Amino acid sequence: MAYTPELTYQDSCTLRRIAWAMKMPMTRAMNKVFEYLPKILDREKVCEGCRDKSKCEECAFCAHNQTQQKRRWGVS
Repeated sequence: MAYTPELTYQDSCTLRRIAWAMKMPMTRAMNKVFEYLPKILDREKVCEGCRDKSKCEECAFCAHNQTQQKRRWGVS
């Protein structure tokens, strides 16, 4: 199920500038931001606060999935 939140004016301006810097549409830039967040946020804290443990296999914060992403991007 997709959730389409409305951005505040300030958040929209921030995203627009990120998109300009990345030379891509805002929708793609937002996806890139969401791909990057699991790499910098505290995975354990996110998992601890999770309210849907049935989706762990699909979750970007799952340790297994982070390992797979690193391999895909050639990051060690």
